[in-house]
This record gives sequence, C-alpha cells and structure tokens, in this order.
Amino acid sequence: QVQLVESGGGLVQPGGSLRLSCAASGSIRRINAMGWYRQAPGKQRELVADITSGGNTYYIDSGKGRFTISRDNAKNMVYLQMNSLKPEDTAVYYCKADITVTAGLIYDYTYWGQGTQVTVSS
Repeated sequence: QVQLVESGGGLVQPGGSLRLSCAASGSIRRINAMGWYRQAPGKQRELVADITSGGNTYYIDSGKGRFTISRDNAKNMVYLQMNSLKPEDTAVYYCKADITVTAGLIYDYTYWGQGTQVTVSS
C-alpha cells in the first residue's frame, strides 16, 4: 500500500557528485522519518543519513561534510546530495521511511525502496 522509488544513482568519478531522490506514494498519513542506507558487496547494510519529520538529521561519520539529506514534505520525497564521492561510497543505496499509513486501520510501518546503484570509479 506504500511504495518507495529511488532514482539518481549512476557511475561517477572520484570527486564527483550525485543527487539521489526517493518518492513515497500510497495511503500515507504521515512520514515520520526518512533515511538512506547503503550496502556494499560483502558488507552489512549501514545507515548513511536520516532526517526526522522535524528536520533533525544524522549522518554517518564518513559522510559528514560531504552528504546532505533533505525532504520535501508536500511531495513526500527525500533527497541525498552526495559530493566529493569516493570509491568507498560504492554501494546500493536504499531509501527507508517510517510511515503511519491509513489503509483501514491506522498503523506504523517501515518501508524500503528497491535500491539504486552508486558506483564511484575512475
């Protein structure tokens, strides 16, 4: 009943930039928090950035100063601006949202997008 769709991934050279977008749609009453996770081959999925409904943000240490997360509440979208990309940033990036839905009963649930590939290589 809720779908998250990511876009904006691709291949960039070290030092380049990408802007990831995630659009949420469906029976949404409230998006409480949205964030970006990433998973590299052979690695655990890790939280990259998170933003609450009030605008509080969190960044993984390696992303501080390079990444910026933002959201457009009217459009149910979240973005991740990534600058000064490094090969270590190569991973599949997943959008995650904690959402209060209104499909019959009102309840909270965590939704995940399908992921978008980010490859940083020369």
